[in-house]
Amino acid sequence: MLPESEMPASEAIDSGAMNGMFIIMYILLGIAVVSSLLFALKNLFSNPASLKKTLFVIVGFLLVVAIAYVLSDGADGTVEEMAGRGVTTTESTVKNIGAGLNMFFILVIIAVASMLWGGIKKMSNK
Repeated sequence: MLPESEMPASEAIDSGAMNGMFIIMYILLGIAVVSSLLFALKNLFSNPASLKKTLFVIVGFLLVVAIAYVLSDGADGTVEEMAGRGVTTTESTVKNIGAGLNMFFILVIIAVASMLWGGIKKMSNK
């Protein structure tokens, strides 16, 4: 039922058997995502201490997003350079990309600092 190996990929993707496999794959992926979300939310709301900890983490993440967005700058000349290369963009797009990069760097700094803190704390306890 599968397309032959000599068939070009663009035609093979349009075959009925491949479409059926893609549909089955999407259904299974949807079931996996929904079930994992349901079990995670069930476990989250069954323990008030974990709910409180999760809310602190979410608020902290939103704080990092806000700081990254405030630190990003959309008026650094990137819009003109991109327009010169034929790519249309706006200052808000450049600001969003800058915010994403800033958020990545802030989260990396937090991760490295927490690993160092844990290592130093573990070494000092011995």
